Amino acid sequence: MSGEMVEFAVNGGKAPGYLTRPASATEQSPKPAVVVIQEWWGLNTHMKDIADRFARAGYVALAPDLYHGKVIGNQEPNEAQKAAMELNKDWAIKEIHSAVTYLLGQTYVHPKKIAVVGFCMGGMLTLYAGAQNPDVAAVSAFYGGGAPKADIFSQSKAAVLNIVGEKDHALKSVQELENGLKNYSLPHELVIYPGCDHAFFNDTRKEVYNPQAAADAWKRTLDWFNKYLA
Repeated sequence: MSGEMVEFAVNGGKAPGYLTRPASATEQSPKPAVVVIQEWWGLNTHMKDIADRFARAGYVALAPDLYHGKVIGNQEPNEAQKAAMELNKDWAIKEIHSAVTYLLGQTYVHPKKIAVVGFCMGGMLTLYAGAQNPDVAAVSAFYGGGAPKADIFSQSKAAVLNIVGEKDHALKSVQELENGLKNYSLPHELVIYPGCDHAFFNDTRKEVYNPQAAADAWKRTLDWFNKYLA
């Protein structure tokens, strides 16, 4: 497995991201690919570690740096909230789409459909990517607060997995999305973890991390991607 910072094209410019892949991913032995979308803390070591986990699971993973170098510590939620509010959502989604395009252009990636996974702010952005990009086959959105309305999925074929804790403030909007997705033919599933709070997957935040739920959510995500990228 090898990981490195790369740049990919976005609307005539460049955007940074962390690319990691198994050593076995070659032109002769291409692998499936996933875009990993950050929490509001930025592209920190936790996000890079998640990308590396996907590489160890046999995926090529690209984590776009939506803050372009800015990383906020876990003990500074006010700063993280400010950064998230200042982020241009439409431009961030363009960068995510461009990350998908970048992966599709790599000879060591196959099939030519991409998965997207995101956490917190990234969970919300992941849902928009799944709704808008026909090259996205499957998404896994972890506690995507401010989830979009289901009607943006009216033309989408992406398989949508929503993962959230029972005590999460994001639960209401995620449940509303799940109810709305029942009106469309795309595959979708909502998994709610009893007793879990927001960010239960983040093992760098011991106050909310739930190792049992995190392990189960990881397995469900891999199973989901393995099924819908096949």
